[in-house]
Amino acid sequence: MSLAENFEAAAAEVKTFTTKPTNEDLLALYGLYKQAKEGDNTTGKPWAVQVEASAKWNAWDSNKGITKEAAMEKYIALVADLKKKYM
Repeated sequence: MSLAENFEAAAAEVKTFTTKPTNEDLLALYGLYKQAKEGDNTTGKPWAVQVEASAKWNAWDSNKGITKEAAMEKYIALVADLKKKYM
């Protein structure tokens, strides 16, 4: 399978976790997923009172500069690691 196919398979696997991951793990997944799909975050930072939106923005922005391919590889590795905890 190609890197993109492995990435999509890993994204599908997250939905099969039997236990909900922690917010920290979910944000790590979100940040890498967005980086892999869209590249660097170029959106404006949400207001501080928008707690969830700010957390997601920060998670994505923390991956700035990572190529889409590298983000896919990191995402796949993270899912493999999290499967041990949440499946």
